[in-house]
Amino acid sequence: MTIDETEGAGTTRAGRLPAGTVDAHVHLMPEELLAAIRDALAAQAGWTFDHPARQVDIESVLREAGVERYLALPYAHRPGMAAELNEWVLRAASESEMAIPFATVHPEDDVARVVRSALEAGAQGLKFQCPVQECGPDDPRLDPAFELASDYDRPITFHAGTAPMFENSPHVGSEAFESFLESYPDVRACGAHMGTYEIEAFRELAREYDTAFLDTTMALSPRSPQYMDFDPATIADDTLEALSGSIMYGSDFPNLPYSYAEERAGILERKLSAETYRDLFTETAARFLGER
Repeated sequence: MTIDETEGAGTTRAGRLPAGTVDAHVHLMPEELLAAIRDALAAQAGWTFDHPARQVDIESVLREAGVERYLALPYAHRPGMAAELNEWVLRAASESEMAIPFATVHPEDDVARVVRSALEAGAQGLKFQCPVQECGPDDPRLDPAFELASDYDRPITFHAGTAPMFENSPHVGSEAFESFLESYPDVRACGAHMGTYEIEAFRELAREYDTAFLDTTMALSPRSPQYMDFDPATIADDTLEALSGSIMYGSDFPNLPYSYAEERAGILERKLSAETYRDLFTETAARFLGER
């Protein structure tokens, strides 16, 4: 049965998300930084963006869709900006009932100092946009950050896949992600975007490693073929059922080049079990955060 046919699933046929939904991939950053990121994506991929950049408006859209909490993910594309960016995200999250603040660091920063400060101030995890930051899950410059994530029991989200335009980047790929999983076996790590375009390899890592997670960001939308050159039908319902304890819903909002409704529609329209939907939208994110 689909989720909106399931008794007590907490959604509607209009596509509202189930009660308790966590969006595990939202970018909360200063408006000028979001604008710069959008300009770069527009130049590289020709994408356009209609979603708001202000925190209050971002949260209004998410709340209207049924999101209860979201992971606020920053990333620093140049050295010297991460500490201030982390402070901004933490302040913004302190004024929100929805935001779960993550932090970032550039590999050319004083990595240990920046990360320790953010974790001490309340950051609940770390985020790395590997191809943009030009560092990967196996980059030794980031070892101090990874060690602190272990010490503080904080998870890490990596854009470690090659999509949508990073197939030639030396900083991404399933091998680098697996190297991290082997080197830091007690740190929960998420491969964003389901690891596209290496879906099968990342899926196998999620099967093999209890600490390996994936998020659905832009991989299961009916617009994925247009914007990611990826067919979500290649991810079978059986895969989502079998790995639901390792897969969580994410969106890339507000830097999403199509409507938020279309991001979730591809999942809501599938015929998955109620247990799988609970995992995808709520339980897996809680486990990733160390709440379960």
